[in-house]
Amino acid sequence: MAKESAAFRVPKHLEKPTQTWVKSVISDFDLEEHHFKLLVLAAEAWDRANAARRVVEVEGLTYNDRFGQPKARPEVAIERDSRIGFARLLRELALDGVDTPETPRPPRTADYGNRR
Repeated sequence: MAKESAAFRVPKHLEKPTQTWVKSVISDFDLEEHHFKLLVLAAEAWDRANAARRVVEVEGLTYNDRFGQPKARPEVAIERDSRIGFARLLRELALDGVDTPETPRPPRTADYGNRR
């Protein structure tokens, strides 16, 4: 049985725009407790991606290591991973009103993972 919207507390550590988004989702959808937890994880992933993006905007995509070789900043991977996590969590929540895709994803090809 779904809990009332008031039972779900939006975490204070989320950025204000993200808190607003979470509140709007809570008010628009009848969420179970496990859905709310997925929603919070998605919101945290969004905030983490944005935080990493802000660092990249200031510091750039790369830095020079001790040998003077350019290396990708760790924030680039954090942003990428957080975006992927956010997208997957949104897909899992199916907030667009579609519970499951009408056609399943195509299976992997026989050579998947062996491509060079």
